[in-house]
Amino acid sequence: MKSIIYIITGTFLGIVLYKSEAASWFRIYEMFQFDSFHMYGIIGSALAVGVVLVQLIKRSKTKSFFGEAINIPNKEKTFTRYLLGGILFGLGWALAGACPGPMYILTGAGYWPILIVLFGATVGAFLYGVLRSKLPH
Repeated sequence: MKSIIYIITGTFLGIVLYKSEAASWFRIYEMFQFDSFHMYGIIGSALAVGVVLVQLIKRSKTKSFFGEAINIPNKEKTFTRYLLGGILFGLGWALAGACPGPMYILTGAGYWPILIVLFGATVGAFLYGVLRSKLPH
């Protein structure tokens, strides 16, 4: 039952992101060229909604749909790891024209060349898992 809810939610999110052009390479390119507010508006509104909802969940001790307590641990207050991670993520996003979510959306929409990018992202995640103990955290 849980899997069906996740599939329906993911499909709905994919349709919304595709129709809002958040998965569009052209819109992502425009964003990195500072030519359009479209993507900044989507990202900014998602960030604002996310901050408000996380604070509401933390303060009201909200439970999940399945009755489980939601526990959001505090993050370490380090600067370098988030700066380096953000730079690497941004470079990959700029080079590929898609971040992880839109990669799946573009695959579902029939843009088959994105499978090369998806393969590269999978290999990168695998290599991180292998090398994680040797990397500074």
